[in-house]
Amino acid sequence: MMQTPLNTAYAPSETLVVSRNKVLRNTYLMLALTLIPTMVGAMLGINLSFAFMRASPLMSALGMMAVIYGLFFAVEKNRNNSLGVALLLGLTFVMGVLLGPLLQVALKLSNGAQLVGVAAGGTAITFFVLAGIASSGKRDFSNLSKFLTVGAVVLMLAVVANLFLQLPALHLTLCAGFILFSSALILYQVNDVVNGGETSYVSATLSIYVSLYNIFTSLLQLLMAFGGERD
Repeated sequence: MMQTPLNTAYAPSETLVVSRNKVLRNTYLMLALTLIPTMVGAMLGINLSFAFMRASPLMSALGMMAVIYGLFFAVEKNRNNSLGVALLLGLTFVMGVLLGPLLQVALKLSNGAQLVGVAAGGTAITFFVLAGIASSGKRDFSNLSKFLTVGAVVLMLAVVANLFLQLPALHLTLCAGFILFSSALILYQVNDVVNGGETSYVSATLSIYVSLYNIFTSLLQLLMAFGGERD
């Protein structure tokens, strides 16, 4: 009776693990790369005038959402080719520019630069901790999908409502909600790559990047509200 060699029996499994690790590694490398256009865009945004946004905040917000979601669609449409990478880098540049108004307000505070640094550091620590937990493979976070679906709907409705209501308390609550939601999304997305559910590093990078972006901006706004020092 012939026995199947162990290396042959486990070859498919090993190949699958290598493929998943490659997607995860490329995702992390792509995330690091997106920091470059984001920082370039942010430096540009700090020096731009956004007077048109203050003149018509509602229309500006709707216009920005249309541009951003259009780029999201384009990236996902090209998730498996080099054009998707180029579009993703272009998107992160635009997202960096859109940090301009928030950074301008933050840097007007006497401790604004410190708050920006704390927000960036807090975002980085949050990512490393969550990515480490999700990639360990000890827990399955696929059950977060229902929470994320409901959370996305609730947050979107609250954002639209606050465009009209302009309530500071609701805005701060939304910031906390976005941090919680984005943290859960990072757990889910990294875990999905580890389990082989997500095979495109472009899509994985996009999802995690948006989560990190939301954590940074939300954390910075909370720090400005509760720890900002004016001259």
